[in-house]
Amino acid sequence: MMRFKPLSGLAGDQRGVAAVEFALLAPILIFVYFSLAEFCQGFMAEKRMTHVSSMVADLVSQQQTVTTSDLDDIFQIGALIMKPFPDAPLQQRVSSVTLTSGVVTVDWSRGIGGMAARDKASTLTLPPGLLEEGQSLVMAEAIYDYRSPVGKLLPGVTQFTSVYYLRPRTVNKTLCPNC
Repeated sequence: MMRFKPLSGLAGDQRGVAAVEFALLAPILIFVYFSLAEFCQGFMAEKRMTHVSSMVADLVSQQQTVTTSDLDDIFQIGALIMKPFPDAPLQQRVSSVTLTSGVVTVDWSRGIGGMAARDKASTLTLPPGLLEEGQSLVMAEAIYDYRSPVGKLLPGVTQFTSVYYLRPRTVNKTLCPNC
């Protein structure tokens, strides 16, 4: 009598191995792909935000005198640099600071997007060796709250910050009479 062995023929059968391997690896590869794409988006947002702070410092440091209207226009350029990312989470501030008697004081400051201007009576701590006695510089700051468009790989908000320092180019101190 012949016995029926339905599973005995499967032992050497190699058909479908590639499909099983693909089914096991595909979710991992898809996750890695979307993770890298999300990382690149976040990295691009951070680089644009850094460019905003350097551009604001650069444009202000080229001027002898700026007004609040000038600064608002410069801040709007910063918002344009962030495109295609939304500019609503972008906060910007620019200040002129001077080292006097070993203390860094704020000459003037202007902020936008939820970042308040620095108080003129406040003092700052700067990186060592950045200023010598009597020197002034323009300090531009930017904060960007990056929210992942996917929301599953990076839930919540990642906050990027940047501070950029430049010395005034044409004068010893950039002035802002109405700041």
